[in-house]
Amino acid sequence: MLKQTRRSFLQSAGAGFVAVTLPSSAEAERLIPRPAETQPLQPDLLVDLVNLMQGVDSTSVFSRGNTLPIVTLPFGMAHWTLQNSESGAWFFDPTKRRMEGIRCTHQLSPWLSDYGSAVFLPYSDETSTDASTRASSYRPEDMTLRPHLLDMNLLRYRIRLELSGTERCAALRLSFDAAGGRGLIIDLPGGKASLQPQNGTLLATVYANSGGVVPGFATYYAVKADVPFGEFTLENVSGRRVAKVPFSSSSESSPVVNLQIGTSFISHEQALRNLENEIEGKGFDEIKSAGRQVWNDHLARAIVEGGTREQQRIFYSGMYRALLFPRIWHELDVHGATVHWSPYTGKVTPGVMYADHGYWDVYRAWYPWMSILFPERLSEILQAWVNAGKEGGWLPQFPCPGYRACMTGSLIDAVFGDAAAKNIKGFDLETAYKLLKKHATQPGNPEAGYGRRGIEDYLALGYVAAERTKQSVAETVDSAYGDFCIAQVARALGKKDDATMFEERSGNWKHIFDGGTKFLRGKKADGSWLEPFDALRWGDPYVEGSAWQHRWDVPHQPESLMQAMGGKDYAAAQLERMLTQPPYFRTGAYGREIHEMSEMAAVSFGQYAHSNQPVHHVLYLFALAGRPDRLQYWVRRVMTELYTPDTYAGDEDTGSMSAWFLLSAMGFYPLCPGKAEYVLGSPLFDRITLTAADGTKNIIEVRNNTAENVYVQSCKLNNKIVDGYVIRHEDIRQGMRLEFTMGPSPKH
Repeated sequence: MLKQTRRSFLQSAGAGFVAVTLPSSAEAERLIPRPAETQPLQPDLLVDLVNLMQGVDSTSVFSRGNTLPIVTLPFGMAHWTLQNSESGAWFFDPTKRRMEGIRCTHQLSPWLSDYGSAVFLPYSDETSTDASTRASSYRPEDMTLRPHLLDMNLLRYRIRLELSGTERCAALRLSFDAAGGRGLIIDLPGGKASLQPQNGTLLATVYANSGGVVPGFATYYAVKADVPFGEFTLENVSGRRVAKVPFSSSSESSPVVNLQIGTSFISHEQALRNLENEIEGKGFDEIKSAGRQVWNDHLARAIVEGGTREQQRIFYSGMYRALLFPRIWHELDVHGATVHWSPYTGKVTPGVMYADHGYWDVYRAWYPWMSILFPERLSEILQAWVNAGKEGGWLPQFPCPGYRACMTGSLIDAVFGDAAAKNIKGFDLETAYKLLKKHATQPGNPEAGYGRRGIEDYLALGYVAAERTKQSVAETVDSAYGDFCIAQVARALGKKDDATMFEERSGNWKHIFDGGTKFLRGKKADGSWLEPFDALRWGDPYVEGSAWQHRWDVPHQPESLMQAMGGKDYAAAQLERMLTQPPYFRTGAYGREIHEMSEMAAVSFGQYAHSNQPVHHVLYLFALAGRPDRLQYWVRRVMTELYTPDTYAGDEDTGSMSAWFLLSAMGFYPLCPGKAEYVLGSPLFDRITLTAADGTKNIIEVRNNTAENVYVQSCKLNNKIVDGYVIRHEDIRQGMRLEFTMGPSPKH
């Protein structure tokens, strides 16, 4: 099993869900993998390449993405998906052929659960309010799932259900093929949820959440139909409030019922306003067409040519995933002004807000990817994080939707450091710096979701003491890297003394580097090493990994790390050893096998656990170690073996896993966010055209590109030979032409 590739493992484990997720027969014929040059991509068909089922076949013990099939618009506040298991965070199982309803979800990840959700199920004839009893069969092979559209048949009820989402709302068209009573089941979590009619509209309130909000949080729903609602009773069902709302008997004369569902975090009035702004006065087909256009416009920022249709599907499915989070949290008030209910203060506040992004996951690839393709949206998101810091007093560690204690470090440092280094405009960098400096110099409250863990020791000793703070190695290296990133912000603002101070602190990783073992190790306050040392032991003083996965956690000073190890040749040999040794592990501090261990062991990439983010920069270190050929070999293997149209190597995590693929497929990757440069790799496609909002184009052209020709023979930037292995972000900002020539063996 250890020698199997990711793809063969998943197939042997029964992960082959392709047979039940194919598009309609006509579309399937068009999408069958084949040489792309026989069928050039059309920008208005890109949305058809997206597979919403990629990564959904996951459980708590083995992740192939831990994703959901989500219908919405890019960064939509409301996500619409299928539910077929009412209990637990894994509420959609693709192997079941029944569904309990359409769920409006705000779940970032099953590991952090949902908040403010609600489930809607149309019915005909007799049914039940109990979730499993009311469930209806459906045929996945007959279902259409696109980013803008869900189209399926509820076989039990003989209803064709079509749904199209906007940013904050959804439109549903229900086509009935059965006589008898018709209606809508509305299922609301929590014993305090409410549902009441008002002027022909149903108004629901949901208070359920799993943390990350202050008192007063609620999600508000407004439900309208083009037929009258009848009387209903709100029942208590297993800790939920469920209503079976009949449509009036007059609806039976019409085979079609149209529903509109508005959502808001502010009020019912705002939910109705969101409906008015986004849906009212539009027919279903118009909403569907507009949604398709929005997605195609976003996906067309990157037009790929070459490769197989399968690879193109992986690419555009990755773009779809990367454009789902963070979630819009702001709304337009009665005057058209942008406002939001603050998860930090509980007050309605002017300005933009986003939520549901774990910086630990996404700083490495997603934010740099956005700086290339969507810098205008990135500016708005950055301002939202500034607003969060202003409202709560501290920058969040893991906003979901507000302060949430999760993972290590204060890696929002990298988010702003990268933006400052790249001169991204449109947000308040000065206020961002004040907030960054605050958590880097003052104790916060990490258990409440802000501030650095172990900062007292870090300021006094230069490292986080292992006996006093869990995951001390990760906390130390994250703080040192964070200091480097804060220095970039300080320097951009002309704060030279602060920049120098933070740059000096960014070398603190050296305090926990052991020259004997040549690994980063846990160190006690008295200067002694944490014993015994076992490079295969997972958990504390590391996080979701062992010493091997955290060995290279110095992206800002990789040359110094290699020198400390014994030089570039030794570092290159150790990188190769990491990738080729058996993927053994010891459960260590976890005391059990967690899913990240299982996913690493399932594939033949040694200790390189691509299923989790800490190693995502590691392959690109080969270039700095003088072995770009090994970088090219391994990067191409990861792209072709660990990404399939239906699976990821591990948790996709709000665009992080996808962004790695998207950047690597382009042929370059940000080894260190906070430095405005990218390391060259092994591009996957024959040509990619990147188009920014202002029309600036970047063209990546690859000659002699085949599955065997993974090695770069030469690279030109604007018709000049690239001297080295790095290109600058400024070249991309101005518009570049990057030309690779590939071959079957390394260039010597």
